[in-house]
Amino acid sequence: MKLNEIKDRPGARKAPMRVGRGIGSGKGKTAGRGVKGQKSRAGVAVKGFEGGQMPLHRRLPKRGFVNIFAKDYNEVSLGRVQQAIDAGKLDPSQPVTAEALKAAGVIKRVRDGVRLLANGELKAKVAFEIAGASKPAAEAVDKAGGSLKLLAVKPAAAANEAS
Repeated sequence: MKLNEIKDRPGARKAPMRVGRGIGSGKGKTAGRGVKGQKSRAGVAVKGFEGGQMPLHRRLPKRGFVNIFAKDYNEVSLGRVQQAIDAGKLDPSQPVTAEALKAAGVIKRVRDGVRLLANGELKAKVAFEIAGASKPAAEAVDKAGGSLKLLAVKPAAAANEAS
């Protein structure tokens, strides 16, 4: 068998209906679109329109809200920090901040702050200066002999006034 010999099994593909090719074909003249009006023209699909019936997207209730004051943290695991230290990208003698993690390639961009999570194991003695940490992560840092300094996250309103 060769690539140019591959083809579908008989009956796998159905030929499309040829519309608008004369009255004798049974689908001539208006080609099954009815007469005149917006929907008989080419390029029209009225999205969400259900023939005058109240559309589904308007029948369903609105739910939830978006908290405009929510903080968007970078979540970093202990294992990922240890990986960066082992690779020589992070210096354990220097405090680990959001900027240091960005420079090491652990996070792509600095958001509202870094939150430390307890996935993985931390062996190095590291001083963290970050926005937050989970309780198990804080315990793991203390156990490894490191320190954890939590920075106060500036509210969005204060940050806007400062700039």
